[in-house]
Amino acid sequence: MNRRSFLLGGAGLIAAGSLGAIVHAAARGAGADGAGGAGANLDIGATEFHASRKFARTAFGNIAYVERGEGPAALFLHGFPLNSYQWRGALPRLAPYRRCIAPDWLGLGYTQVAEGQAVDPDAQVGMILALMDQLGIDSADLVANDSGGAIAQLLLTRHPERVRTVLLTNCDTEFDNPPPKLVPVIELSKQGRFVDEWLLPWWQDKSLARSPQGFGGMCYADPAHPDDDAIDMYFGPLLSTDKRKALTHAYAMGLERNVLEGIGPKLGASRAPARVLWGMADDIFDTKQAQPLADAFGQSRGLRKLDGLKLFWPEERPDVIADEAQRLWAAWAPQRVR
Repeated sequence: MNRRSFLLGGAGLIAAGSLGAIVHAAARGAGADGAGGAGANLDIGATEFHASRKFARTAFGNIAYVERGEGPAALFLHGFPLNSYQWRGALPRLAPYRRCIAPDWLGLGYTQVAEGQAVDPDAQVGMILALMDQLGIDSADLVANDSGGAIAQLLLTRHPERVRTVLLTNCDTEFDNPPPKLVPVIELSKQGRFVDEWLLPWWQDKSLARSPQGFGGMCYADPAHPDDDAIDMYFGPLLSTDKRKALTHAYAMGLERNVLEGIGPKLGASRAPARVLWGMADDIFDTKQAQPLADAFGQSRGLRKLDGLKLFWPEERPDVIADEAQRLWAAWAPQRVR
């Protein structure tokens, strides 16, 4: 494996990061709409998020996505069983620097899947390429979490010309795919039981969802997360019809095969700058795989460990995503951005 330090690039990268922090601080002080004072909450609310959702017609179906900003594109790839609402804090924070696009996966969120369309990771890669083509995107920066991280790695290694940089948070790795704690979800999905036996009770009792025994306790550090709007946004569409339940089960079953097997040398051959951010209190994915993942990339910008944070920490710490993304993007030669 190729080992790199985040200091690769020396003073230039450090200076770029400092500049990004200054600009980002100014954006935070302006507020989401340019008005508002320092410390204003930039997160997109549920009502606004629903209202701004768009659909791109592709052969895979009508792909739901939310977009903010202009310029070079950045794609935000969410986890399971979430959707693009996971990035409601990151999108407005990074909109001053990129055309930020957060799609919903096939089988999750509000994407309308074509009849008979597969929803496994290979199909998701094809869908992202089709979405990029539909939106006129030649190449993009990737920001990903959970199962979205596996798809980001596949996209990078199969279509390197379409990826500029990769910012990965807790996600599948070559030697932890699927993680053992996902196996019961996969088995219940094979029986058509996961949605009704796990997601439905959490949707109906949001306090249960946030409890130590629920979705929140498993995946979030802050006991106030996920809030009611997030639970409705995530689980509502998956429970809406029998067809949607079946697609959710199909998505989970698609995670059974290790699609990352043998990917290490391909990551090592990649020329895209890559950075890994890992919540060290995650007990879904193996924290011991974080460093090997960061080391695997040919242009690694290293690993940042985030103590006390769990799997879905990007939803709780969008400022970290925004700051790290700006530093990583500064590592990419400006003349190659288009």
